[in-house]
Amino acid sequence: MAMFDATESLTPFRAGPGGRGVGSILFDQTQLRQADPRWFDPEAWGPRAVPVSGSGRGGAWFIDDTSNGPCVLRHYLRGGMAAAVSRDRHLWRGADRVRSFAEFRLLRELGRRKLPVPQPIAASYVREGPTYRAAILMERLLGVRSLADMAGGDPGAVPWEDTGRLVARFHREGLDHADLNAHNVLYDDSGRGWLIDFDRSRMQIPATAWRSRNLARLERSLLKVRGTRSEAEVREDFARLRRGYDKQWERGI
Repeated sequence: MAMFDATESLTPFRAGPGGRGVGSILFDQTQLRQADPRWFDPEAWGPRAVPVSGSGRGGAWFIDDTSNGPCVLRHYLRGGMAAAVSRDRHLWRGADRVRSFAEFRLLRELGRRKLPVPQPIAASYVREGPTYRAAILMERLLGVRSLADMAGGDPGAVPWEDTGRLVARFHREGLDHADLNAHNVLYDDSGRGWLIDFDRSRMQIPATAWRSRNLARLERSLLKVRGTRSEAEVREDFARLRRGYDKQWERGI
């Protein structure tokens, strides 16, 4: 993953009762002059912050009418048994291990490689003792539909082979997506494909094992959203996706 570079800027701040929390905001100083901790509080946006429906465990908002255009604010939440202890606190392991900072830097790296991802705007954390909370603000992609939504309509109209080629492009660059599912593949009105949600994802040397895990996860997610369709029908569609993937991979670009 890309390390701290000359275009990055860190703004420290204090938060919480009595300023007990110590935090920082990471942003690209060539894109922003300054950052504000209030950006990461949905209540500070008032009615402009609209919860994102179907956003996994929640913790995401669409925010319109910002100085940076339409944005998405996402808080990093925990799932499973860990959520019973704390829904949004993570163990502090140093600023370089903060989840929002890692995703911010990964998005910037993917953007530098001309891959279709949302542009990150700023990332933050607030640390209190041995734990921290984190959030990220990024560009909102307008006029997009997820692969899951498209597959629930007319499967014959879904760009299966294009999706395979899209995933192969990211894999060629070494992107190991931690949660490659049908909700994280988007298409805009022009037919351009995007990948989103890179929390815990990382850059690696392209290898068969992790690429196969990514594709298997995508296939499982398509089976989960198949509705009344049979598993066999979904697997036929995924085979078309895989053909597109293999053709793109063999091209080597």
